[in-house]
Amino acid sequence: MPSVSLAEIETTTRAALEAHGADTWIAQEVAKAVRKAEAVSNRICGLYYLESYCQQLKTGRVNGTVEPTVSRPQPGRVVVDAKYGFAQSAFSRGLPEAISAAKENGIANFSICHAHTCTSLGFFTEQIAIRGLIGIAMTNASAIVAPPGGKTRVIGTNPIAFSVPDGNGGIAMQFDQSTTTVALGKITMAKAAGERIPEGWALDKEGNPTTDPEAAIAGSLISMGGYKGWGFGLMAEILTVGMNGGNTSQDVKPLKAPEGPPHDLGLYCLLIDPDSSSDFYNRLQQIADAIAQDEGARMPGQFKVEQDPVELEETVWGKTLELAGK
Repeated sequence: MPSVSLAEIETTTRAALEAHGADTWIAQEVAKAVRKAEAVSNRICGLYYLESYCQQLKTGRVNGTVEPTVSRPQPGRVVVDAKYGFAQSAFSRGLPEAISAAKENGIANFSICHAHTCTSLGFFTEQIAIRGLIGIAMTNASAIVAPPGGKTRVIGTNPIAFSVPDGNGGIAMQFDQSTTTVALGKITMAKAAGERIPEGWALDKEGNPTTDPEAAIAGSLISMGGYKGWGFGLMAEILTVGMNGGNTSQDVKPLKAPEGPPHDLGLYCLLIDPDSSSDFYNRLQQIADAIAQDEGARMPGQFKVEQDPVELEETVWGKTLELAGK
C-alpha cells in the first residue's frame, strides 16, 4: 500500500479537479475537504469520492466554475446560493459573514442552497469551532431510508455534525454521523469487496432484514436507534429542505451517478457564540472532567490525531493519479 503525505493528497486532488474543469480556487476548497477526510480515516468522504466529482464536472452535474452569491436577508441569517456548484466553495465564501452574524446576534442561521453533496459535515463544523463558535450542521441526500414500520424510501442518510470550541483555538468535542445505523458508503464498499453486511444495517425492498449489500442498496437503510434516529433524520430533512428550498431526498437522484440533474441539496448550519454565556467554558470543563473520571472515556472527537502520511489502497491512489493526469 502506498504511503502518501496529506500535502500530496491535497495537491493531486486539486490537479484532478482542475483537469476536469474546476476553477483553481474551487478545486482547492474541495481538495482541502478530501485531505481532511483522509487524515482522519474517513475514507468514504475522501479520495473515494474523487472519481465521482470528476465525472460530474465533465457532465455538468456539478458546476466547477460558478461564483456563489452571499446575502444576509436578516441580521441573524446568512444565505449562500451555490448555484449548483460545490458546497465546500459556497461555505468558504459565506463563512466570514456567518461568523459576523453570530457574533453580533449571539446565534446565526447559515444556509447554503442549491449545492452539490457536501460529503463530510464535520469538515464544516470544525471550521466554525476553531473560530470560537459552536457549530451544528445537517444536510439531506438521495432517499434510502424508510420510516419505521414502512418500506418506502422517504429520506436520505441525513447526517448531523456538532463541533464545540475549547476556548483556545481548538476543538473540545466533535461528532459527525449519519442518522442511519451506517453510512450508505459502507454498504457500497462492502458490495465492491464482495462482503456481507451485518444484520441490522438494512432492509431489502420487501422490508425484510438483509445481510446482502446489493439487496440493501435496492431496499432501504435502518435509522440508528429505530424511531429515535428516524426523528433526527426527519429533523435534518425538514430544516435543510424547508430553510434552503432545495430538493427533498425523494427528488435527489443517486449522488454518485455520473449524469443527471444537479443534486440541488441544502446545507443548514447554526452558529452559536459561547461568549454570550459568561459561564460556558467553566461548565464545559465540568462535563469534560466528569467524563474523564473513567479510564478510556473521552469526549467525542477528543484526542483524535491526523495521520500524515496516509496508507492508501493501491487502486485508490492509482485512480487519483490517473484522474490528475499523472
